[in-house]
Amino acid sequence: MLAASMSARAEVMVLIPAYNEADRIGAVVSRVRTVVPDARIVVIDDGSRDGTASVAAAAGAEVLSHAVNLGYGSALQTGYLFARARGIDRLVQLDADGQHEPGCIVDLLAALDRGFDVAVGSRYLSDQPPSVGFARRVGARLFGRIATLWTGVRITDPTSGFQALSHRAIRHLVRDSFPEDYPDTDVLIDLHRAGLKITEVPVRMYPRRGGASMHRGSKVAFYAYKMVLNLSLLPVRRPSPFRAGRSAG
Repeated sequence: MLAASMSARAEVMVLIPAYNEADRIGAVVSRVRTVVPDARIVVIDDGSRDGTASVAAAAGAEVLSHAVNLGYGSALQTGYLFARARGIDRLVQLDADGQHEPGCIVDLLAALDRGFDVAVGSRYLSDQPPSVGFARRVGARLFGRIATLWTGVRITDPTSGFQALSHRAIRHLVRDSFPEDYPDTDVLIDLHRAGLKITEVPVRMYPRRGGASMHRGSKVAFYAYKMVLNLSLLPVRRPSPFRAGRSAG
């Protein structure tokens, strides 16, 4: 009944950025299809060196491929551009590694139905939060606190890649200033400053089932440095005048 009611409304696109996830992407796509059978499933193959693209296509997804690895944020941006060009009104993004429970897609979409533009899936609001590393947990608390103070909205999981976006949010994110690597706290704050309504939704997340996290080793320190720098520049950042025309519409 829920899936049927969703298909009667605006078209839903499920966006899955993927890099070397051939062993996991097929199961993710298949599971998403069972939850939202009428959704448009689009996998952005970010220059994978394995068979990610072919496995995703065999599972029934549309696949857009980067010739080289451009980064997580760039993969999302490709998906947003694709969604905007096709008039998608509701988009859900989730990771390709099997960490995100596709069954929670319906809860994220329900938040958009309640009038929110951005629904962030929070593992920490779940009754069964996964175990995460100490540095990851400390970072989430720190940047979650910053996002909460800046937006006035309680944010507990600012690094969550499990989100739902309205048409307004998609249009806003198709910008030259979108981060190519870590689009997290700074993006949420930017969306709030643009007048978009943000909320968090409890979602189920699992431990990684293989592959490599982009929040690991020395990358944790780089992430913190990059996020502090981006947050510091937010008040003065302006869109590039050379791409103003392309960002409109």
